[in-house]
Amino acid sequence: MAATQKLHRCVVSQTGKHSASIIFLHGSGDTGLGLRAWVRDTFHLAFPHIRIIYPTAPARPYTPMRGALSNVWFDRHQISRDCSEHLESVDDMCSTLGSILHDEVQAGIPKHRIVIGGFSMGGAMALHLACRNHPEVGGVFALSSFLNKDSVVYQAVDDRKGHPLPELFQCHGSSDELVLHEWGEQTGALLRKAGMSVSFHTLPGLHHQLCAPELELLRAWLLRKLPPEEHSESTA
Repeated sequence: MAATQKLHRCVVSQTGKHSASIIFLHGSGDTGLGLRAWVRDTFHLAFPHIRIIYPTAPARPYTPMRGALSNVWFDRHQISRDCSEHLESVDDMCSTLGSILHDEVQAGIPKHRIVIGGFSMGGAMALHLACRNHPEVGGVFALSSFLNKDSVVYQAVDDRKGHPLPELFQCHGSSDELVLHEWGEQTGALLRKAGMSVSFHTLPGLHHQLCAPELELLRAWLLRKLPPEEHSESTA
């Protein structure tokens, strides 16, 4: 049933010709509108040629909140690297989010001109979506995020050796008390070992939040992955 529902989307339109798209997924308990406001208040992340889509996860019972309803991309047994993934909810949401990619492709944007990413849980969701379902996308980013140590994403990346994989951009605060810095670092290291190109950036003293220097780094990376059309062939 989750795979058939239409997600609410907050969209920041490009100011010129639309030639690329970003799907930016919020963390647990947030909304697309909330993430959009947080990004806007932190750093000016807008582009003349890139549309940014901030979807909202549907409300579902969330086990770490004792089953209370929360806007989360998937359920998890606990916030820890050491437990198994709740793959049924992850896979349902991969199908639902896939409709956003489909809509962008229908609008004339090829998959290699689409980047998927997110903050916290949104970054983990982005990794599942990009690495397991849509490896043709132009890149994936994960901010203050982690994957469980036995995540199926690692095997999916390993299985694609010899085939194209999206590049991963990670940022993580050294003082993150909710998603530990070492969890993010270990996630990147395991993905790199499996064959993925990974860049990992530590933000000294940053807690579980966004900051302007981080979004500035992200913006520069996004422009390298999704340059204006007239420059895209020379930087592919």
